[in-house]
Amino acid sequence: MRNFNIVWTVGAAALILGGCESKQVPATEVVSQADAALAELRPEATTLAPQQLQVAEADLAKAKADLANKKYKSVIAIVPKFNQDVATLKDAVVAKQTQLAAASNEWDSLKDEVPKSIEAIQNRVDSLAGTALPKEVTKESLKSAKDELESMKSMWAEATAAYSAGDPAQATDKGRAVQEKGKAVAEKLGISPA
Repeated sequence: MRNFNIVWTVGAAALILGGCESKQVPATEVVSQADAALAELRPEATTLAPQQLQVAEADLAKAKADLANKKYKSVIAIVPKFNQDVATLKDAVVAKQTQLAAASNEWDSLKDEVPKSIEAIQNRVDSLAGTALPKEVTKESLKSAKDELESMKSMWAEATAAYSAGDPAQATDKGRAVQEKGKAVAEKLGISPA
C-alpha cells in the first residue's frame, strides 16, 4: 500500500509539473497502477468485501473514463479518494478474514461438543420412554424435550451444511444456537452438566 501511494504521489507531481502534452503519461501510469492494485485485491474482495470493492471499482472506472476523455487533472483529483477506498477495502478484507478464522476456530470446538450433547439428550429421552418419570421430569417437559431435540438435530444439520458450504460464520451461529438449546433441554431432563 505504501508503494502504491508513492506511485500515485509521483504521478500527481509529474502531472502538475509537466506540460499539457506530458500529462497523459502520468495519468496513464496512475490508472495503470490503480488497476493493478485492485486486480491484486479483487479475488478475495469479491467474496469478503463486495460493497467496498464496488466503491473502489467505481472510482477506477471514473479515472479510466476521465483518462479516455483526456481529463488528466480529474484523473489525478480522484487519487486521494481512491487511495482511501483501497485502504478501506484492504481493512474490510482483513476484518472478514479475521472473523472467518475466529468462526472456524469456534466451529472446531462446537463440532465436538454439540453432537455429544445431542447424543446425551437422545439417550436420556430414550431411557425415559415407557418408564416412570423421575420427579424432576414431567410428561410435558419430556414431550417438549423430544420436540426440541428434533429441532436441534435439524439446526445442527443446517450448521454442518453451512460449514461444508464454506460459511463458518453462519455455521458457528447456528451451532451456538444448538448448543444453547441443548443446555436448556438437558436442564429440563435433569441431565447434569458434564
